[in-house]
Amino acid sequence: MKIKILLAEDDSDFGMILKQYLELEDFVVTWFQNPEDILPVLQSDFNFHIGILDIMMPNLDGFSLAKVILKAKPDFPILFLTAKNQKIDRLTGLKIGADDYISKPCDPEELILRIKNILKRTLSSETITQYKIGSYILDTDKLLLSHPKEKIRLTIREKDLLLYLLKFNHKTIKRDDILDNLWETNDYFTGRSLDVFISRLRKYFQHDAEIKIQSLRGIGFEIDFPEN
Repeated sequence: MKIKILLAEDDSDFGMILKQYLELEDFVVTWFQNPEDILPVLQSDFNFHIGILDIMMPNLDGFSLAKVILKAKPDFPILFLTAKNQKIDRLTGLKIGADDYISKPCDPEELILRIKNILKRTLSSETITQYKIGSYILDTDKLLLSHPKEKIRLTIREKDLLLYLLKFNHKTIKRDDILDNLWETNDYFTGRSLDVFISRLRKYFQHDAEIKIQSLRGIGFEIDFPEN
């Protein structure tokens, strides 16, 4: 199966180089210099496997574009390109629902690795598709966390993190182990992004007081999901 990539990048030189490199890796790339041209595609033949969106674009920035795409395609994986090193940009992207980010100019091999890691999680088949977590039900196929009071659409990264935490129920997990296994890198920004995801999971489980994801300073997290 050919992997189809949606690329939104207004810089003509960088966009062309990136498109050509991705095509050398056997990806099928549809490149949009004007992000607004993507909007009609959402209503028709949107058959992409992953989106790579530049943040700083005229008319429609990458954050706004991602919100529109994820509203129509909630489980669509997105990787942000940013020319900035400001952590606010990175954390904003993660809060929107992006799966990853990479700074420009990016190392082509690192970009390919990040794309493949996302696709490995997105396209992998799972034998168990539903998990009972206290008063919640996790449906990994639909990326849906359901509770009688609300239904929450998860990102791929949120689902993967939650499944990883489930493996260590009633145990302590080291931060470094989570970062090494799920992010495959361990630096300041990935550590901060992990904190963002943990905070979001705590908020998602707010309707069940027995579910606890407790931070242990300098160590990691202690997980307590009720037995069913």
